[in-house]
Amino acid sequence: MKSERIALDHGSGGEASAELVERVFLPLLDNPYLRELDDSAVVSLNGGRVAMTTDSYVVDPIFFPGGNIGSLAVHGTVNDLSMQGARPLYLTLGLILEEGLAFQDLRKVMEGVARASQESGVKVVAGDTKVVSRGHADKIFINTSGVGVIPDSINVSAANARPGDLVVISGTIADHGISILTQREGLGFQSPLISDSAPLNDLVSTILDVSPDVHVLRDPTRGGVATALNEIAGRSGVAIQLYEGEVPISAPVRSACEMLGLDPLYVANEGKCLVILPKEYARPVLKAMKRHRYGSSAALIGEVLEGPRGRVLLRTRVGGTRIVSTMTGAPLPRIC
Repeated sequence: MKSERIALDHGSGGEASAELVERVFLPLLDNPYLRELDDSAVVSLNGGRVAMTTDSYVVDPIFFPGGNIGSLAVHGTVNDLSMQGARPLYLTLGLILEEGLAFQDLRKVMEGVARASQESGVKVVAGDTKVVSRGHADKIFINTSGVGVIPDSINVSAANARPGDLVVISGTIADHGISILTQREGLGFQSPLISDSAPLNDLVSTILDVSPDVHVLRDPTRGGVATALNEIAGRSGVAIQLYEGEVPISAPVRSACEMLGLDPLYVANEGKCLVILPKEYARPVLKAMKRHRYGSSAALIGEVLEGPRGRVLLRTRVGGTRIVSTMTGAPLPRIC
């Protein structure tokens, strides 16, 4: 390890996070399911395939435009299951509360959980609550675990991208990360900045109804689109080329990123998915996505190439090409 102590970088979803997994967790816990490093583990149960996932949420602030830590926790877990093509069914909910948290705030968080669960069509079937002394947490931390069933015909994985595939994004990028950052820092903009936190299971079902031959689904959360695509390129042994002019970014988010010196490709999303699929299915899938509430601004943003393997390239608006690397450092900690 480059450092002898844990740093914020290790939770960023970038290079330091990958190093932590590869140098500490995998050598001690290695097994075929964990080794896949997908959003969810796929295990066999009674002759069928089940997706399982777990995640923890430490977002600061706990309330933000477009949601709160409770709705975010449900959405994030539902989406991780959906990125394996699974139909999410059940969640568990673990709460770590700081002494002094207002009951009113806890109720608002749980209302967010309830609304998100109802919209997603999943049930919270078990939970646990712990309270720690004042100053030993930050209001509330949430852990969720989820289970979903994968249809027999579906096989998606970060290792499945193939040369000739096209890359689709379900909507504008960087909305969540910029919304959280501006709230945290008390920054004001003329146009509202709202998190994109949303459940994607129904959108994924729409995509798979049009094309069951989808190769990769991935929600670009920590580390953003750039880091997610680097993971896919590395796992699949391919190159991925993005077209800068086709990547959808809202005007307020673009302005905020320019002012703050941030590249939107590296900023977190919580309600968008990347879809990598054969060229012949891309247009029908894109058309179906655009008719969906959570895919109305979907766009075709790139393609999969044979090489250079493991690389993500960006074709700029002026016709040049540059390498888009995995995120280093943690420019936006505690985004989820």
